[in-house]
Amino acid sequence: MITVGMITAGLNERFPPQRKESWDKVGLNCGHMDAPVTKVLVALDPFAEICREAKEWGAEMLVTHHTLLWDDGFITDETEQGRNALYLIENGIACWNAHTNLDLAPDGVNDVLAKTLGLSDIRVIAPTGTDERGREWGLLRSGFVPEQPLETFLSHVKEALGCPGLRYVCGGKPVCKVAVGGGACADEMGLAVNAGCDTLVTSDIKYNDFWDAKALGLTLIDAGHFYTENPVCTLLAAHLRSRFPSLEVKISESHHDCMAFF
Repeated sequence: MITVGMITAGLNERFPPQRKESWDKVGLNCGHMDAPVTKVLVALDPFAEICREAKEWGAEMLVTHHTLLWDDGFITDETEQGRNALYLIENGIACWNAHTNLDLAPDGVNDVLAKTLGLSDIRVIAPTGTDERGREWGLLRSGFVPEQPLETFLSHVKEALGCPGLRYVCGGKPVCKVAVGGGACADEMGLAVNAGCDTLVTSDIKYNDFWDAKALGLTLIDAGHFYTENPVCTLLAAHLRSRFPSLEVKISESHHDCMAFF
């Protein structure tokens, strides 16, 4: 019998919670450690539609990138996060997440993003340390594409990530050496420039960030938070299937970006 505790231990071993940023909340968000698990649903976020999908599919555990509760406080039905937590608890569904520890991890969010975009010679920019196998941990990744016009690379990013649109500023150079940071990594653009990158693909970019990038001669591309991070769900699902072959593991079919373009 596979339990919540066994899955939690296996995931924590692969994505150590001590590697997270100090402000982050990672690990088992709710659930009984000794509860049996036969089905795991994987999603980027534990939003309401994903929680309902987990129940309807019969999953006893939900594994996500983003945490169930961001803020300290009470779990009540007065907030969306509280309602989602109550729904999972009342339906006996455990919830585990890896957030910044998954962003930084070897083969984590940003390695997956770099591979999804077809970068070659992928490296960690400004490593923060190594794991027991000597693999570097760190936030941003860099890699290469054949030198190409920006418009060609923009089309490639849209197609590879399946995003409906991009926001960008041109740094004035062809695209060749690319940095990537899933989620909100525009404040790390200085690291990308220092690493010799001409382009940074990330998301949640602020108005002034675009101006700063332009002044630095860096092409800055906002491909959306959901689209830059969602590819890692495939990694999480693959790890669970490899570690626990008897588990039924499914990537959420209902999760999507709530933002739309008009």
